[in-house]
Amino acid sequence: MGTSADAPPFEYTAMKNGKKKIVGFDIMLGQKIADDLGVKLKVENIAFSTLVTELQDKKVDMVLSSMIPTAEGKKAVSFSDPYYKAGNVLMIKRSDLNKYRKISDLDGASIGAQQGSANEKIAKTQLPDTHLVSEGNLGTLTTELKVGKLKGVVLGEEDAKAYQLKYPDVYTISKIKLKISVENSSISVGLNKDDKDLKKRIDKVINKLKKSGELDKMLDQAQKEQLRNS
Repeated sequence: MGTSADAPPFEYTAMKNGKKKIVGFDIMLGQKIADDLGVKLKVENIAFSTLVTELQDKKVDMVLSSMIPTAEGKKAVSFSDPYYKAGNVLMIKRSDLNKYRKISDLDGASIGAQQGSANEKIAKTQLPDTHLVSEGNLGTLTTELKVGKLKGVVLGEEDAKAYQLKYPDVYTISKIKLKISVENSSISVGLNKDDKDLKKRIDKVINKLKKSGELDKMLDQAQKEQLRNS
């Protein structure tokens, strides 16, 4: 399993029993898939922008990293049934909450988005009069926001909530509403196009967890663990 461990509560690093481990909601789901397949889960921490390449080169068998199945992405890889749906938001510094109320307030501002992500596309299309800064690591972008190099970062709603909970005096979700479409709100497992049998097995696991309500419980558990690890 490939992931970019910088987006809590989905995937991030934390100390467990004195060792740094990759944890989060996507890791929990990855483990469920591995259990169903009867194999051991091995998690590789890879820059988000190269996850698709690593998948195509067969260096990983699947990608769980808050991946959104965009039209462009579907040309390169296959995607499982969605296992999570959420909106996208603009995270800003708490001190700027009343400064940025509408999109035109951002004209000329530097806005960050993770390189190769659907959020990058959202920033380009919905915030056209801003200066887009793309970085491979989400943590780099949030740090640049904190020190004032960026005025905002476009990211998933749960990711933003996680940063807001961890640093309540630093970050907040802006009042600027981004448009939500089916394409940019669903999160799926990324797979090679020729791994059709694996896709069927993964879809079966996802839909079973959805139907039983266990998937929601897993996300709730991941959110609570992320708060404890903050």
